[in-house]
Order: sequence, then structure tokens, then C-alpha cells
Amino acid sequence: MKLAFIGIGNVGFAIANKLQQNGHEIIVASTKEMSKSLDTALEKNPNFSVLPLQHAVNNGDVIFVATPFFATEALLAGIDFKGKTLVDCTNPVGAGLTHGLKSVESGSEYLQKIVPSANVVKAFTIYGYENLVEQWFENASIRPMMPFAGNNIECKVLVAKLIEEMGFEPMDCGDLSQALHLEHMTLLWVTMVRKWQLSPKLVWAAIRGE
Repeated sequence: MKLAFIGIGNVGFAIANKLQQNGHEIIVASTKEMSKSLDTALEKNPNFSVLPLQHAVNNGDVIFVATPFFATEALLAGIDFKGKTLVDCTNPVGAGLTHGLKSVESGSEYLQKIVPSANVVKAFTIYGYENLVEQWFENASIRPMMPFAGNNIECKVLVAKLIEEMGFEPMDCGDLSQALHLEHMTLLWVTMVRKWQLSPKLVWAAIRGE
């Protein structure tokens, strides 16, 4: 597939790099705000192609947004996603590791209002980028899970396949309102790893009884 990335920092690059190695074509959206991270990404992987933002969206089969959450509205307002899948990799983190929207609604629901022409699916958010760069758990007996949430079933099927390619067990958590709980999981991970200095090699698995 052709995968377009809006935002190519630590998280965006880790996902794009892995999926490009799996045979997908990676298109990176070019904007003034992302010029430095784009230059860094192309130094690491010159196989990415670059297009202006709307053109990147037009040419992508699935679109990823991995920018700072509070930059998304100014960046994406007015972009036509033509009903395509928009994978929301952002997190609304507020001061003191609080939820940036005060837990009134998820960042994904907020994003869906900004881009009604997209089908937003929340994914790739509950861990730090380290676990996307290095799948250190490849030989573990239990695969870590990656939860995702969205309103469109067909779009979620596409995202689940990409999650599997990244080495995780996809876990459908329901509609987009469930993204709020995933964002709280992110805050938990960030608190434990970034604040308490636990190892970033921290993931969760789903263990099911009969």
C-alpha cells in the first residue's frame, strides 16, 4: 500500500521505516513546520518520497498523523481526506502529564471534528517510540497487544493488518469514544517510563482464559 505520513518525528519515522521495510511505499507530507524532522528522516531513509500535504493525502491509501496533538488543528483544517483512513498517532498531553482535553473527549474525537472527510482510527499511541523502533519482543512467547479504536469497520481492518506487520497483536477496543481510555494508557506509560525512569521496554499483553 501507499502510506502517507503527516509528521515524521520519532513515532512517525519508526512506523514508516518498519512498514517501508515490509514493502509499503512511504510518502511524507512536506510542510514548513516539519522541515527539520523531514530532513532528519530522509537522512535515515532516503527511500521515502515527499509531497506537499494535500498531495500526500491524495496519493496515500492510508494516512498517518504523528504530529504534536495541539498542532493538528492548524495543520489539517481544510485538508480533504476523501473518506480515507486517518491513523491518529497523537496524544493530547497537558501540563503535569494530564489529559490535554481534561478527559471531556478524546483527542481522536476532537480530530474527527476537524477532519470530517477522514475516517479516524486511534492506534500506535500507548507506548513510546522505542517499542516501535526495536521489536525486542519478537521472540517472546506472548506478543504485546496494540489497542485501536474507530467508527469504520473497514478502516479498522486495514489498521489491524498494519499493527500485525509492526509485530503487535491488534486489539479492537470499539468505537472512537474508546480512544479516551487509550490516551489514559499513554499517560500511564509516560508517567512510569519518562517520570519514574522505568525501562521503555514496557508493553502490555492480552492474556485470555477459556
